[in-house]
Amino acid sequence: MNTNISKQQPKEKTSRQRNEGEGNKTAARRYNEAQRRFVRSGRVDEQAEAAEKAIDSAERSELERDELIGRSHAAGEKPAERKR
Repeated sequence: MNTNISKQQPKEKTSRQRNEGEGNKTAARRYNEAQRRFVRSGRVDEQAEAAEKAIDSAERSELERDELIGRSHAAGEKPAERKR
């Protein structure tokens, strides 16, 4: 009988991210900071114009489809908003 039994080492967590429960404050903080950086970049008008051109182009149907897909995942959505 082999008395040299190797002990298993505890597995390391594969992610350094800790569970913050409902509402991830770290992710919210990163998102908000990214939004601030975008506004400070001065590219808001440029991107708004690009979005307006896309809506007025052949790309419109694809954008509308993508919006419906996104809305289908939204929590707490009012039924009337789905028909949009």
